[in-house]
Amino acid sequence: MPPTVPIRPLRFRELLDEPFALIQAHIRTFAVLGGSALVIGVLVALGVTGLVSHLTDGSDAGTAWAAILATATCVWVVRLVLRGATVAIALADFHGVRYGVLDGMRAAGRRATPLVLAQIMFTLTGIGVLLVGSLLVITFPLALIWLSYVRARRFVTEPAIVAEHAGFGLGVARSKELVHGADWPTAGLWLTQRCIFAVLAVPAFGIPFFLSDFSGTHRWAVITLLVGGFLLVVTVSEIVEATSRVLCYISRRCVREGMDIRIPGDRR
Repeated sequence: MPPTVPIRPLRFRELLDEPFALIQAHIRTFAVLGGSALVIGVLVALGVTGLVSHLTDGSDAGTAWAAILATATCVWVVRLVLRGATVAIALADFHGVRYGVLDGMRAAGRRATPLVLAQIMFTLTGIGVLLVGSLLVITFPLALIWLSYVRARRFVTEPAIVAEHAGFGLGVARSKELVHGADWPTAGLWLTQRCIFAVLAVPAFGIPFFLSDFSGTHRWAVITLLVGGFLLVVTVSEIVEATSRVLCYISRRCVREGMDIRIPGDRR
């Protein structure tokens, strides 16, 4: 079966558009994957928040901090799972194989250690850069540009880890090698995607506020709607971004290694 997106170098616009084509080709798989992660994440976050609220006798501060920390933890885990499974599913498509949810999870699970390390460094790098940049208001835009460059150099780390069975260090080195020469275009891609995700977040957060007209403004109704809306945005954004990482990985391999050049007898 031919891949959904042809194996060739992709232009900037195509790197923005083609992830949606790839997602559409596997819409049922990604819907089950994303929906399952979303539901489990919401239930865990609400369960932890409810437990802490009970232990603190309904303290407003305790409940608020429990909701924030539980949601942040669930977001981290959801992103890790979705990124690994989505990368595996998208890579399989380029090999003419259709992966289901369990296939993608198993493929990502085989590379669990380097993927977890990549996610930890991804988080620490983002927090570190933004903390330094937020010391002064005027430096925050510069911090975003700096962060986009850092993200660009490691943009295809996860695809390299899964596709090439690489460890974390080798995956990062491969990402820097492949992205070399296209650092700033890739940084621009990352920043543009943040803008797209921000636009997508508007209706996603609008739905909870719309539903609050019917559910009322009771504490647990509001917490449930806000946690659900936030995790919904994270779920959709992560699937799109992970798919984009795979497309960028394939495109850069075509540019730097001639992956799209077919040699008689070659079965890549």
